[in-house]
Amino acid sequence: MSCTRLAAIAFASGAFATGALAQGGPVATDCASDIAKLCSGKPHDGSVRICLETNYGKVSAACKTALDSTGGGRGKQLNRGKGK
Repeated sequence: MSCTRLAAIAFASGAFATGALAQGGPVATDCASDIAKLCSGKPHDGSVRICLETNYGKVSAACKTALDSTGGGRGKQLNRGKGK
């Protein structure tokens, strides 16, 4: 197997693992029911996080804790309270 092909396989494996970890973090775990109820069908490109932040007043206490303690929006209260 060539070095180029090995590098491509290693890169693809790393990208897959990163995506899997991102979808299994505290927000995904602690906000699962909130995501299903409030953000169903949103793509996992940051849209789910924005949806949860926008609906912050409606999410569970565990989800609020996960949002408050993780991610790039940690402590910034992005879009909070601006949901319908």
